[in-house]
Amino acid sequence: MGAYAGHVRVIVEIVILAMIAAFLGLRLYSVLGRRPEQNEEPVRRRIEQPDMQGGAQGGARPLAPRLPEVVPAPANRLAPPMPETRDFEPAAEAGIRAIVAADRRFDVGLFMAGARSAYGMVLEAFWKGNRQELEQLCDRAVFEGFAAALDAREAAGETLDARLIRVEEARIVGAELAGSTARVTVRFRSDIATVTRNAQGQVVGGSLHDAIESRDLWTFSRDLTSTDPDWLLDETDEG
Repeated sequence: MGAYAGHVRVIVEIVILAMIAAFLGLRLYSVLGRRPEQNEEPVRRRIEQPDMQGGAQGGARPLAPRLPEVVPAPANRLAPPMPETRDFEPAAEAGIRAIVAADRRFDVGLFMAGARSAYGMVLEAFWKGNRQELEQLCDRAVFEGFAAALDAREAAGETLDARLIRVEEARIVGAELAGSTARVTVRFRSDIATVTRNAQGQVVGGSLHDAIESRDLWTFSRDLTSTDPDWLLDETDEG
């Protein structure tokens, strides 16, 4: 009786294994071996993308090719950044690029802040007759022009009282690199109030209550090979 029961158990196990194999075979056939019917779309396989922790949706961890590490290019191979165009006219862009390429420390925004400051300092020094400060801010030719105007004013016994009310506009209109010398031309549009008095203190021109619009073209220059970081005013004109 015991032997008979053992044979029955073996037969049942074989039948169960056969049923499982048949079921798996049908499933594999339905997925891999069956052609899609006429109006049936084929099964699309989706490769899961790893999540931020390196796993995949559903808990599986798919094998994916390792991407090559991106190594940044050396700094000297990067194109020099250009500032926003509000600081310069399109005609000046080529010259600015040449200056930036020759001196990567050149920054248009910082230059314009310095140019605005220099504009006010030069005007104040001229109005007050401060030759020493003018000599530090201008090259030789421009300084001599200011000095000659100061000499004429003093010889006439006149004094000048002037105020820079505001700078309405400061914008680069030209730039060039000649050898190692960079030259940048800035157009200033400002409101200035001036009063000229004679030797007796009488007003002979101008008014501090009525500002007059002034348009100036000032060119600043610097030798890019010099250790001196200062730019000098080397040309003035009406703009």
